[in-house]
Amino acid sequence: MHRLLLLSSLWLLAAPPASSIFQRPTGSPAPPRLQYLLEPLHAAVHTQRGATATLPCVLRALPRNYRVKWSKVEPANYRESIIIITNGLYHKNYGPLSPRVRLRHSHRYDASLTITDVALEDEGRYRCQLVNGLEDESVSLTLHLEGIVFPYQPSNGRYKFNYHEAKRACEQQAASCPAAWTEGLDWCNAGWILDGTVHYPIINSREPCGGRLLLPGVRTYGARDKQKDRFDAFCFTSALQGQVYFIRGHLNFKEAGQACRNHGAAIAKVGQLYSAWKFSQLDRCDGGWLADGSVRYPITTPRERCGGLPDPGVRSFGFPSKELRTYGTYCFTG
Repeated sequence: MHRLLLLSSLWLLAAPPASSIFQRPTGSPAPPRLQYLLEPLHAAVHTQRGATATLPCVLRALPRNYRVKWSKVEPANYRESIIIITNGLYHKNYGPLSPRVRLRHSHRYDASLTITDVALEDEGRYRCQLVNGLEDESVSLTLHLEGIVFPYQPSNGRYKFNYHEAKRACEQQAASCPAAWTEGLDWCNAGWILDGTVHYPIINSREPCGGRLLLPGVRTYGARDKQKDRFDAFCFTSALQGQVYFIRGHLNFKEAGQACRNHGAAIAKVGQLYSAWKFSQLDRCDGGWLADGSVRYPITTPRERCGGLPDPGVRSFGFPSKELRTYGTYCFTG
């Protein structure tokens, strides 16, 4: 009987098409003043990977026959992916976020969205929409992960990735394409970010990077052909639930992987090393193998005998021959 009642009530939650355009045409009037939804105190919610985050959406009154729809705006195509729809009594989840989302429901006016075990791909813009006949209204919020953007090239050189390959390369390195810039980065090579545009960030203006007369900032090539155009990748990683550590030795690439497995760990990925450097202050002068076949080392306190560069960072020896027995290895255990 209860199952029959639930099914008969879910007709109210019938979803519109799986995605819809979320863009206000240029020159269109501003949205009307909110009548039922409260404007959130803060437009951004800050969190870390693996945490639980709540995006607030609270009603000041309950209209008749209303629905609340949560969706996520996908920056690559400006389309919405529906996450959850509720009529106040029943709700239905949609899409890949479905197992990790719920409504907070701390009181009858609360339609806030809670996301558990936050992942890198959860970062971005969300919309809470009150569907109430002709008087629909909505609020937008941004879920922001504390993290770091880093540049990435493959072993065969610069400017080898189309957009889809760049996105896949970041995912393979325990990272994602960034939706936006989270902090300063100085890098001359142009790279893809999540919305399909290409940029390069400059802190120290110089001749090979657009000239000395241009002010520091993020230089942009705009939107490019995602299939044909080729650039580097910019990847984004956040705090880890795990540990990166170094094993000393004179190991080739195969021996490096086995050394980590002997300790019950896996050879670390580039994103994991950057995360350990940024959030755990990992600092070593020793070059070590990583899962992509590159050799790198993290420096928190710059010093002359550790590369001589004045700024902290993850240094790279590139992609040496995998048979070379010169380096140790960085391992990751979760």
